[in-house]
Amino acid sequence: MKKIEAIIREEKLDEVKSALEKIGITGLNVAEVKGRGQQKGVTLQWRATSYTVDMLPKLKLNVVVKDKDVKTAVKAIRESAYTGNFGDGMIFVMPIEEVIRVRTGEQGEEAL
Repeated sequence: MKKIEAIIREEKLDEVKSALEKIGITGLNVAEVKGRGQQKGVTLQWRATSYTVDMLPKLKLNVVVKDKDVKTAVKAIRESAYTGNFGDGMIFVMPIEEVIRVRTGEQGEEAL
């Protein structure tokens, strides 16, 4: 099993959720985060003053999938989160040692 952690633009959440649902992945967690990457923030104008916001709001998605579903899930996230501009985000894939469903006690892939 693998954990896919994706940092995406806030406005892309519905598209990413829909893309994952189309391939049969419904379980995910979302957290609001702030960060910066190559974009290094944006310069904004307010009245006669310019200022830089270097920590931009993003969303972090966590999805745990079976090994066989990793490439399909990553492709779905990447294609649905894509705008072609700086700040589109990042996708990280990490191994998961064990998953246990609290309600039933199911373990491993059965818990997904």
